[in-house]
Amino acid sequence: MELLKVITVDDAKRMMTDNFKDYILGIETVPLRLAAGRFLAEDIKASVPVPAFRRSTKDGYAVRSRDVSGAAETLPAFLKLTGEIQMGQAADLPVGDGEAVYVPTGAMIPDGADAIVMIEYTEVLTEDEIAVYRPSFVKENIINRGEDIQAGALVLSAGRKLKAADLGVLTSVGRLEVKVFRKPVVSVISTGDEIVAPDQEPAMGQIRDINTYTLAASAEAAGFVIGGIHVCGDDRAKLGRILKDCHEESDIVLLSGGSSVGTKDYSLEVISGLGAPGILCHGLAFKPGKPTIIANSGGKPVIGLPGHPVSALVVFGIIGDYLLNLMNCAPQRIEGRVEAVLTENVSGAPGREAWQMVRLVETPSGFEARPVHGESGLITLLAEASGTVRIPRNTEGIPAGTAVQVFLIER
Repeated sequence: MELLKVITVDDAKRMMTDNFKDYILGIETVPLRLAAGRFLAEDIKASVPVPAFRRSTKDGYAVRSRDVSGAAETLPAFLKLTGEIQMGQAADLPVGDGEAVYVPTGAMIPDGADAIVMIEYTEVLTEDEIAVYRPSFVKENIINRGEDIQAGALVLSAGRKLKAADLGVLTSVGRLEVKVFRKPVVSVISTGDEIVAPDQEPAMGQIRDINTYTLAASAEAAGFVIGGIHVCGDDRAKLGRILKDCHEESDIVLLSGGSSVGTKDYSLEVISGLGAPGILCHGLAFKPGKPTIIANSGGKPVIGLPGHPVSALVVFGIIGDYLLNLMNCAPQRIEGRVEAVLTENVSGAPGREAWQMVRLVETPSGFEARPVHGESGLITLLAEASGTVRIPRNTEGIPAGTAVQVFLIER
């Protein structure tokens, strides 16, 4: 293979997909409190509807909307106040014609009512009568039974990296444990005669080891388990032995340094002898990280990273994250913020800055930001959203077709 025949990062990712998409990680069951950051190994379907009953999204009065259809500041509707619903209790006080029942946020809606009038638009006249100064429409400020999640619905798919909002979805359907993929094990080897352990005083021309610490920390933060950590001088035979041991005990091996074409750069040679099919590429059209090696050694990925600490960390951030998602059957994540085209008009909030939740969808022409709508009490809003779009204060909103910055929600 011709050395340093560079390929693009996209080509490298396609190559990794072809070689490692069928790599199988084990599956384990973990309690929900330990599931954050893990990748689901099963589809989750709801066994119950969420919510299990009609709930109020505002403090106010449960009414029949037709009883307040003509209400106004100058001509209020007068309703008989028959009682109130307590939080966490069944609503056993039905609403009849011309009646109202007080309902706090989150409480059950009594039978007969089809709307909640916010308390701000009412006035208590006596202990059994209120005035309503604004009309209300059917289902206003109400979440219906099963509106968030229908019984039997797919709520989370295998391969999803669980975030805080997802745990909320799981608890809402009564799941206390889930099946997740085993964390892949990664071993880190740093090479070079110039490298010494951090607790040693480096001689002139030597440096303390950085890469094993930064790479191991980055890998662990991403979701890997750290296997072996080794420092090896420019010794072909010793490096070969260490690499062989790491390869046997790990899912991925990272080898930093020695990936260029110098006389003591042995990484390419020792990786080539580790197992078929061998070297997939040697050289990325990427700065910093040109001398990167990607190999398939007996079905496992072995990555030769540049020796420069910054280059090694940047390249691993690209390749390591890609492999992690690939091995966990997960969609490739988008980090930070992304420019996307808004698919619908979104409204602003007069006098306030607003944030609209959106779902990112990749299209041949780029990303689309599709607004996620619903009542604020729906936990799936946050679980479904990819990120948020900022709507500046004192603006009416943002029209469809506008290019916007989507601030991504960390998965």
